[in-house]
Amino acid sequence: MTQHKQLAVQALQWTGDTLRVLDQRQLPHTIAYDDYHDAAGVFQAIASMRVRGAPAIGIAAAYGVALSARLHVAANPDGWRQAVSDDIDRLAQSRPTAVNLFWALERMKNLLSQPLLNPVTEIAACAEQIHADDITANQLMGEVGADLLRGAKGVLTHCNTGALATGGIGTALGVIRSAYRRGPLKVFAGETRPWLQGARLTVWELAQDGIATTLIADSAAAWLMRSGAIDWVVVGADRIAANGDTANKIGTYSLAVLAKQHGVNFMVVAPTSTIDWSIANGQHIAIEERDPNELLPAPYLEAGSLVGAWNPVFDMTPAALISALVTERGVVFNPTEQSMGDLQ
Repeated sequence: MTQHKQLAVQALQWTGDTLRVLDQRQLPHTIAYDDYHDAAGVFQAIASMRVRGAPAIGIAAAYGVALSARLHVAANPDGWRQAVSDDIDRLAQSRPTAVNLFWALERMKNLLSQPLLNPVTEIAACAEQIHADDITANQLMGEVGADLLRGAKGVLTHCNTGALATGGIGTALGVIRSAYRRGPLKVFAGETRPWLQGARLTVWELAQDGIATTLIADSAAAWLMRSGAIDWVVVGADRIAANGDTANKIGTYSLAVLAKQHGVNFMVVAPTSTIDWSIANGQHIAIEERDPNELLPAPYLEAGSLVGAWNPVFDMTPAALISALVTERGVVFNPTEQSMGDLQ
């Protein structure tokens, strides 16, 4: 396995009694960490998109539960379990689409239901293990995905799926990092409107790791594909249905349709914790819509404006448009309900 150097970028830093969160809203101009000491603070960090990316959201939420235990076990010896359970329920309301959030909280809830000799230590250890497992999964997916990119001259990625969005080298960016280490590869990144995660985060993060990247406007993707410059689109995921339908950052579906039209392969990279086995297909995935004011220019924010905005932050890509789904347990080519079952 390729050995990656220590990344310059870390979205989350755990000290044992504090969760330090890199405020991604201020990147790339300002590198600022906020310190959180309770679950309420972590809730705000997730809801406000200081921390983003499905795996990172799950890890942050797990640490939020660990902070809750530190706060309540000593202060409320008889009622701490209920207090921590209430914080878990609150954290679950922070974002609706990223299934890793609910997966991590369910794991913490299961631990909470067991006899615990040292609750603070054991709950913190569970959160740390979730973080460590994501680092390992990123490495595995990076190598497996890089195998598929062998011989590719160029790749296009969308949103941010690297160290800023995960616990390790990333999902889609982990694949790109691994492939880049093996040999020449032209990397393109879309801006990713409206929050510009590609322009603000992805190109900055890859530059920190010494990887040259070419930024394109989202609307240039079709023309880039037609030029023959790329062989693969490589993206992450926030929730994957049992049949392989995938919810990811808004604009992913457009890229999948364009890739099919131009004969470009389409790869989704995500840990199996992103798969929601409880839903049969993508029609059951809740698509988050955020405040229209995040999209509207200032002149249209005044009361009585005739200009509104529709601001979905995810879309759903049908499995039929996906060439390969890369997970830490292996690859599913052209995913279907039957082939996805091999990952369980």
